[in-house]
Amino acid sequence: MTAVHNKQTTLLATALNNIAVAFAVIGFVTPITAMGFGIANAPVLRPATAFFAAIWLCAATGLHSIGRRVLRGIRP
Repeated sequence: MTAVHNKQTTLLATALNNIAVAFAVIGFVTPITAMGFGIANAPVLRPATAFFAAIWLCAATGLHSIGRRVLRGIRP
């Protein structure tokens, strides 16, 4: 049963990490890249925009940390 538990644990950690990557791309990388390339409908660089980008980045970091913590449940 240990192998099944370990595989389920790694799948959960992978899913959390994938969601974290999606959060980082959607909320942080995309607006920064759009501003850098001068896309017409890109958000204007204001404190509110930077704040929300930071929130998305913190959420991504938090989800990644939870995924790492889940991996500690792997049994030898």
